[in-house]
Amino acid sequence: MGLFGSGRKPVVGGVVLSRDGATFLAAQRSYPPALAGRWELPGGKSEPRERPQDTLARELMEELGIRVNVLRKLDGSVNVPNSELKLQVWLAQLTGGTPRLIEGHRQVRWLTADQVWSVNWLDSNKSFVRQIPNLLS
Repeated sequence: MGLFGSGRKPVVGGVVLSRDGATFLAAQRSYPPALAGRWELPGGKSEPRERPQDTLARELMEELGIRVNVLRKLDGSVNVPNSELKLQVWLAQLTGGTPRLIEGHRQVRWLTADQVWSVNWLDSNKSFVRQIPNLLS
């Protein structure tokens, strides 16, 4: 069953807060073609027996070159459409580095609470994005 309690493969996203907590990081996907150009909360797939918070920290370093302190899991999880993936999202605080486009993304943006809906989010991320304004300082 695994850490996510289903037969689906775990994938972890992050609401990465800036150091001052006033903005969060959004990432525009570069692939696959069906999702390219849409925005997501950055993260990635868990390795076997990897804790979700460790997945998030590893993926953010690999894809964006940033270090984070993972704080807590957000409410809910989502079956990702047209896949065998189950998404959960964790709140994290930037602790080191500046986001760089290393792998998987066309661009990244720091968004404020007023800008939450200024990008075209992946459907699987929307229930988590709704929680973000309450997380920003």
